[in-house]
Amino acid sequence: MYILRPDQGDEVVDGTIAKYENFLREQGVEDIQVQHRGKRRLAYEINKHRDGVYVQMNYKGGGHAVAGLERAMRLSEEVIRYLTIKHEVPKSESEAEPEAVEAEA
Repeated sequence: MYILRPDQGDEVVDGTIAKYENFLREQGVEDIQVQHRGKRRLAYEINKHRDGVYVQMNYKGGGHAVAGLERAMRLSEEVIRYLTIKHEVPKSESEAEPEAVEAEA
């Protein structure tokens, strides 16, 4: 999830979203889902901004893609905050069964 400056037009916001989506594609990331959450009030003021444009991106990829994306966002003037969370995918029952069999033996 990242928050863009609220004083940008829709074209600039769409361009920024496309820029980061293309960056992830170049890094070999798959299953990219972008959710444009729109302009919302911030819980506290960030860099003299009370509002921000929220964008959530869900994707599957390695740590190298995350590091590059965070570096690009840190250097960007458009992004005022970003947060990356690693989502652990629970193992399905079929994958868990071989481990259970080994534990019993």
